[in-house]
Amino acid sequence: MMADALQIQVNGQPRNCRSGSTVGDLLRELGIKTERVAVELNLEILERKDFELRSLNQGDRVEILSFIGGGGLVPGERIERGRTDV
Repeated sequence: MMADALQIQVNGQPRNCRSGSTVGDLLRELGIKTERVAVELNLEILERKDFELRSLNQGDRVEILSFIGGGGLVPGERIERGRTDV
């Protein structure tokens, strides 16, 4: 694990992120555009305006839901190479 890193879970998969990272930082790192997702942090659905304000903490559980086709939400099964595979 990198220095000053936190261990979190993203869509059920363990992931390291920098201490002090926000949800917005995580989405950028994963290459995910904020206008096409909903994010749940520890069972709380976040408003997009809060992505840059909400800091990530050790053990946080993040679920990223992608909008598809007709506008429905589908939970991402895995985050891989910066995208949500559904």
